[in-house]
Amino acid sequence: MREVLDDLFGWWDAGKSVGVGTVVATWKSAPRPAGASMLVGPDGTAVGSVSGGCVEGAVYERAQEAIATGSPGLERYGVSDDDAFAVGLTCGGILDIWVERIDRESYPEFGDVVASVRDGAPVAVVTCVASAAAPTGDDRVGHRLVVWPDRVAGSLGSARLDEAVTDDVRGLLATGRTTTVHYGHDGERRGDDLTLFVSSFAPRPRMIVFGAIDFAAALARIGAFLGYRVTVCDARPVFATAKRFPDADEVVVEWPHRYLRAEADAGRVDERAVLCVLTHDPKFDVPVLEVALRIPAAYVGAMGSRRTHEDRLQRLREAGLTAEESARLASPIGLDLGARTPEETAVSIAAEIVAGRWGGSGARLSTLNAAIHRDTDLLHRDEEELSVTF
Repeated sequence: MREVLDDLFGWWDAGKSVGVGTVVATWKSAPRPAGASMLVGPDGTAVGSVSGGCVEGAVYERAQEAIATGSPGLERYGVSDDDAFAVGLTCGGILDIWVERIDRESYPEFGDVVASVRDGAPVAVVTCVASAAAPTGDDRVGHRLVVWPDRVAGSLGSARLDEAVTDDVRGLLATGRTTTVHYGHDGERRGDDLTLFVSSFAPRPRMIVFGAIDFAAALARIGAFLGYRVTVCDARPVFATAKRFPDADEVVVEWPHRYLRAEADAGRVDERAVLCVLTHDPKFDVPVLEVALRIPAAYVGAMGSRRTHEDRLQRLREAGLTAEESARLASPIGLDLGARTPEETAVSIAAEIVAGRWGGSGARLSTLNAAIHRDTDLLHRDEEELSVTF
């Protein structure tokens, strides 16, 4: 949704009605993740994509119907991968797409949602996309609840349901998870009467690069391309300058371990953050790794040779880190791509980060028989009753 937000807001702000199709669930090799959206404007303009071209035509027609009637619905598109090409679904897989009409009347909270996204403030939009065995006259489909860390707007149709969903969604929002959850009609967490789609708009995840070197400049560039908010930190002011790192959101002159400790204590480093230590100098990297390996982060990597890595591990053990804490460290940093230049090395590091996020092996796809896209939420479904990938 984020990629079409400005277009949608422009029409909404002008008092126009827009048809919106949003991916809420995927299976197998579906090409777009949950949260991807396509708009059909009041003039018939199509914006965005839900499948990379496979089912856009069908979604376009359904969205036009939604504009005309105001009737939302959950549509399923796709067949097995083996049969996909015959019906034009060249990627195979299955998509569940929620189609609705959005305008000022149906979504009065949308302006506040857009303001929060633009300000970098976290907000989640919860929509009831399916309801089984609804009590007579109590159809919740299409009801919407907007959740901020400190307030809510709208309603899913029941105060108890709103309360239960608010508590759970704030946990999802803290990690930027977009997914579906299931509840009973009155908020029962073990119920499955209602399917709710949670679209989280969290601030960009952070990439913090320690060491103001040429490799850091290349990594900052690819980190920004991947959607991270990039910080470059180094204690040497002559090297840590905004001019040398134009792609970084900020360049900080501070000892790395002091900066990271202060950011973590202030709650500005979460479980989505990636921390890349490129200093390969013990007086810098050992103190910052002591902090990095003890705080929540998606990835901690450090540059250096294998000899440097062994020396670093010994120093970390002497500093009191456990074997479990040290095992979190990706070192030497990056995947084996044969990289030589700073740019190639940045690709190697980025590839390792992406593989870790989605459970990839880093092997060539042509040598594998496993699914191309991994559903990482399968690991959490028993615990959280989630049903769609992050």
